[in-house]
Amino acid sequence: MAIYVYVATSLDGFIAASDGGLDWLMEIPNPDQSDFGYAEFMSGIDALVMGRATFDMVLSFGSWSYDKPVFVLSNTLDQVPEHVAEKAEIVSGPLRPLVNGLRERGYENLYVDGGRAIQSFLEEDLVDEMTITRVPILLGKGIPLFGKLTKRLEFRHQKTEPLNEMLTQSRYTRIRE
Repeated sequence: MAIYVYVATSLDGFIAASDGGLDWLMEIPNPDQSDFGYAEFMSGIDALVMGRATFDMVLSFGSWSYDKPVFVLSNTLDQVPEHVAEKAEIVSGPLRPLVNGLRERGYENLYVDGGRAIQSFLEEDLVDEMTITRVPILLGKGIPLFGKLTKRLEFRHQKTEPLNEMLTQSRYTRIRE
C-alpha cells in the first residue's frame, strides 16, 4: 500500500488560516483554470483518509467533491450526514491497524488530507510520498502542515516545477532502509 499527501502551503508552512479558512488559496490568479495536477494525482488514488476538521470544511462547500471512498478519522463522530452516507465512512483507532484494514478491503493507494491527519500519519511513519505546492504568501500564523515528530524522517526530492508563474510544486518520496 502507498500513502500519499498532496497539499498546498503558504511560504511559512501553513495549510489553513488559524480559523481553518482557505480564502488565501482562492486568491491565486488562475486564468487557465488549471487544477495544477490534482486530477492526474487523483486518477491514481483508491480512497481518501481525512481528518474530522477537513471533513467538516469539505461539507461546508455545499457539494461533495470526491468520486472515491472517503474515510473520516474521528473519535467523536458517530455517523456522516445522510447525503454522503454512501460516500464517506467514519473510522477510528490506531493508524496501522486502520491502514491494514483498508488494504484488506482492497485499497492500495491512499490520499491523506488534513493537518492533524497528515501529522499523525507522519508520526507513525506511514507516508510514502508528499506533493507540496507552495503559495507565495506569508500567513504569519495558522494551521501548520508539519508538527513535532519523535524521530527524524528522511525524504528524497523527486522534482520541483513552477506552476502558473506563482506557485512551486515539489514531490518527495520517503527513504526507507
